[in-house]
Amino acid sequence: MINLKNPEFYINRELSWLQFNSRVLEQAKDETLPPLERLKFLAIYGTNLDEFYMIRVAGLKKLFNAGIIVSGADKLTPLQQLRGIREYLHKEKQIAEHYKLEILKELKENGIEIKSYDELSTHKKHNINEKFFKDIYHLVIPIAVDATHPFPHLNNLSFGIVVKLRDTENREVRFGIVRIPRILNRFIEIESGEYVPIESLVSKHINTLFPGYELDKYMSFRVTRNADIAIEEEEADDFLEMLEEGLKNRKKGEMVRLEVGEGGDDEMIEFLNRHINVYKEDIYIYNTFINLSSLWQIVSNKDFAHLLLPTFKPKMLPPLDNENIFNVLEKEDVLLYHPYESFEPVVNLIKIAAKDPDVVSIKMTLYRAGTNSPIVKALKDASENGKQVTVMVELKARFDEENNLIWAKALEESGAHVIYGIKGFKVHAKAALVTRRTQNGLVQYAHLGTGNYNPTTAKIYTDFSYLTTKEEITNDLTRFFHFLTGFSKKGKLNELYMSPSQIKPKILSLIANEARAGKNGHIIAKINSLVDEDVIKALYKASKAGVKIELIVRGICCLKPGIKDVSENIKVISIIGKYLEHPRAFYFKNDKEQVYISSADWMPRNLIRRIELLTAIKEEELKQKIIQVLKLQLADNKNSFELQSDGNYQKVKKNDNQKYIDSFKLLEEYVNKIVKATKKDTPSQVKQLAQRLFMES
Repeated sequence: MINLKNPEFYINRELSWLQFNSRVLEQAKDETLPPLERLKFLAIYGTNLDEFYMIRVAGLKKLFNAGIIVSGADKLTPLQQLRGIREYLHKEKQIAEHYKLEILKELKENGIEIKSYDELSTHKKHNINEKFFKDIYHLVIPIAVDATHPFPHLNNLSFGIVVKLRDTENREVRFGIVRIPRILNRFIEIESGEYVPIESLVSKHINTLFPGYELDKYMSFRVTRNADIAIEEEEADDFLEMLEEGLKNRKKGEMVRLEVGEGGDDEMIEFLNRHINVYKEDIYIYNTFINLSSLWQIVSNKDFAHLLLPTFKPKMLPPLDNENIFNVLEKEDVLLYHPYESFEPVVNLIKIAAKDPDVVSIKMTLYRAGTNSPIVKALKDASENGKQVTVMVELKARFDEENNLIWAKALEESGAHVIYGIKGFKVHAKAALVTRRTQNGLVQYAHLGTGNYNPTTAKIYTDFSYLTTKEEITNDLTRFFHFLTGFSKKGKLNELYMSPSQIKPKILSLIANEARAGKNGHIIAKINSLVDEDVIKALYKASKAGVKIELIVRGICCLKPGIKDVSENIKVISIIGKYLEHPRAFYFKNDKEQVYISSADWMPRNLIRRIELLTAIKEEELKQKIIQVLKLQLADNKNSFELQSDGNYQKVKKNDNQKYIDSFKLLEEYVNKIVKATKKDTPSQVKQLAQRLFMES
């Protein structure tokens, strides 16, 4: 009998994440993409890696230092994981550097160039020197380091240069640093498309910053700290106050990584690390400028937008394009697939509700609302208009804590009832409920989504939105919000499923049901991450029973497909492309086709330690829409990578007799055709066309 606890059947969570980020990096070498699009993926790769070190590596270091040996199903210890991470990243650093040089060369051919100060003409040197004294000199901080000048505190992701100086009189060698605040641009733009790294400019004025000394060498550096916030809620009399203190402490976390640029030497690195004190394998030396995430500055240059993929404007499709949303939802349920279909109907639901005199209450969860949120503004307006507004603002949404804190206070000041979190859990569910008086009594309008209430990210993340007035769902949502505002140890919903008590048992039951069907069973699951050991074992059992299992897992996947007698019937792909694949959607074939959407990934944190929602989509037309999205993505041979049984991914390539199937492009074309049809066809004809085109896509 095969032991499904065998660690060889599982991929380590952290190493799987590194593979995901490698797939992001892989996009940077795709020569079919415009050069700035490739640079964007390099910036995303760097931003992802920053967060990985701040949270995941920092957490492993804490476990190791505490002498705690914990492991997942793969049984790797914290030390083994740290060694694996470091080995992987040191090799990949060379690949990232190579891609960066390739892309910069291509950008130069298209009018964008990053130059050192020494490469500039005399005239441009004069201009940039003027800029230094006007805009930079007053903000950079030269710091001597010796017995009377202690090494300064460096905040997380602090950037600067370390300098080796010589006294102009006695030639004595001294070391110092120049702190470069993050309010300054990483690259100084001389003219459109021509940039100089700020450290290259600052280094030319060292004798001004350190009078009486001349520069021997300089080297840029950047530090990364542990940025996770551990909040003991039981000890917090005021959760807001505790969170604000946690945000301050984030700047003081343990140093976990040091990045240094070209131009230095071992002596300078040793000087720097004597004060920073990171493990030698957590020092990354780059041959060009450091900080890949800073490339966002160049990607965002609007003068060169033609060097990105064409921007797609999300479309408002019938029946939401010209009819009041309340009227629409009273007649039919609506399923939207963002960003192809606009997120505006969701925003409009809250905006219109805020002004409608018949609306009596609005209840919402907010996890990541973004800056300048029109939804938060509408909620404030609704509260000031005398409506009952209840908002669950999750203050523990990592790296959005500060933003959410601001929104929470603003909503409270407007008179809204704000809940700041649930003890022991993150509230990750995406739900809104509007209650309105009508001639037939109170009617409730619900929104359930897989993504955040953030109109900005809704243009670049794919997600599902489900809008309905079904009483069985709206009644459950009323109970759900009662759970959030009140006390409940045994929260259970009837039509919806809520974690931590209901979603995991439901998923395991659905998988087991397919396993009973054997070769007649079929599972398709689209998720961001698959980590939960119980779910993986259930999938292995279903695979052994002959069930066809197709998984679309964007990021972490701890399941190994293709293992003889264990997972031979499981296929895992990851899609990386123009938009961030974010939905969680599930298809189960047995008995009667069942389709679900959820805010929850198949990870212990989502299934056990968070409050999430799982929603069945029962209308046949809406079910088929989700099924077709899943099938289209499974057929994608342009943006897809397939997981191998050894834990590595291979880019999916089309056969000679196949056409390129780019799911992103096909869906953009699909909605454009529908919009065009609305100008000449009747609503029923448009609806029929939409269904047909979607099936063809």
